[in-house]
Amino acid sequence: MTFCPACGQTLRWIEQYGQWYCDKCQQYRIVTSAGPAAAAAATAGGPPASAQGGGFWFQAFYRLRKKAFAIADQYWIEDSAGKMLGYSKQKLFRIKEDVRIYTDESMRTELFRVHQQQIVNVWGNFAIIDSPTNAILGWVRRKALASTFVADAWEVYNAQQGLVGTIRESTGRGLARKWIPGGALIPETMTLELGGQPVAQFNQQFKIIGDIWDIHCQAVPASFDRRVLLGAALLMSMIERQHK
Repeated sequence: MTFCPACGQTLRWIEQYGQWYCDKCQQYRIVTSAGPAAAAAATAGGPPASAQGGGFWFQAFYRLRKKAFAIADQYWIEDSAGKMLGYSKQKLFRIKEDVRIYTDESMRTELFRVHQQQIVNVWGNFAIIDSPTNAILGWVRRKALASTFVADAWEVYNAQQGLVGTIRESTGRGLARKWIPGGALIPETMTLELGGQPVAQFNQQFKIIGDIWDIHCQAVPASFDRRVLLGAALLMSMIERQHK
């Protein structure tokens, strides 16, 4: 058996990510041959194990691409080389948003999910959850009034529901998109700020049909799981389009 270097709990192997996971600490752990002390030093205060070596969810660039001419919304998550990292298909009839991201279109292996807490999604809170462990990675919440009348804005929370940042577009661009005739054709640009500092940008490509977002996150801290950003991007594409 392999044990957590922080709490001593037996670790669980997560096959999808090739990593050890502690159910008690709710963190991925690096296990080294140097023993528990070295492993603890490697994990204390540092990036999650899945950040090591550029893991799937700790890369500097992602592309979110929506399938055109589909009855149900379908999305692909791709890396900078166009390799598919995830696939999502939105349910046609739903009371709450329950977005599931799978490894591919077979939808056999679920990677993570976005679960809505309230029934009305216009101001809902959404948990981003690691599916293999059911651990909450973070939360996002839509700022309904600002998003409806001024500029799209979301709040970002950590797993303990502490506010850590915002995702928003500039006021001028938001007003132009919402109120100028034809403004809906202006591509959206959103900025993620953590601790008041801009660290990532969501750039929507101009497309009359379909939807493509380029997510640049070179300055995002290694300890911040990019699945929170990808969950927010999926919600922005799905929900914001419904309210326009």
